[in-house]
Amino acid sequence: MKRLIVSILEIIILFVLQSATFHYFKLANIMPNLLLILVVSTAYMRGRRAGMLIGFFCGILVDLMFGSYIIGLYALLYLLIGYLMGYTNRIYSNDDYTLPIVFIGISDLIYGFFYYVFEFLLRGRLNFLYYLRRLIVPEIIYTIAVSVLLYKLLHMINNRLERKQEEEE
Repeated sequence: MKRLIVSILEIIILFVLQSATFHYFKLANIMPNLLLILVVSTAYMRGRRAGMLIGFFCGILVDLMFGSYIIGLYALLYLLIGYLMGYTNRIYSNDDYTLPIVFIGISDLIYGFFYYVFEFLLRGRLNFLYYLRRLIVPEIIYTIAVSVLLYKLLHMINNRLERKQEEEE
C-alpha cells in the first residue's frame, strides 16, 4: 500500500515539475522528460509489470493534458518503454548508477523516434535529420543530465521502501 501511494505521488510530483516548473528551465526550447526517467527507473529497479503500470499512468496523464490528435499515444509509448526496460531488471545492481542512465538515454531515443513517426511523419513532414538534430539529441542530453540527480533520489526512495517492506515481513 505504501508503494502504491509513493508511486502515485512520484507520478504527480514529476508531472507537475515537468509541465509547470521546467518550462522556466528550457535550454534551446527543450525540456527534460522527467516522466520517462521515472518509467525507466521504475522498470529497471522493479521489473516489467511495475514499469508498464507506471508507464501507462504517466502516459495517460500526459495524454489528458497535452494529447493532440491520437489519444493514447503517450500511454502506449510509455507503456512499451516500461515493458522493454523492465527486461533490464535482470541485470539490476543496487550500486550501479551508470547503467540506468544509459538506459534512460536509449529510452529517450526510442521515445523521440516514435514520437516523430506518429506526430510528424504521418502528417507528411519527412525531414527526420532536422528533427533528430534539433529536438531528439538535445532532449536526450538534457534528460540524461537531469537523470543523474533524479535517479539517485528515486533509487533512495526505492531502497527505503524495500527495507521497510522487509522489516514488516
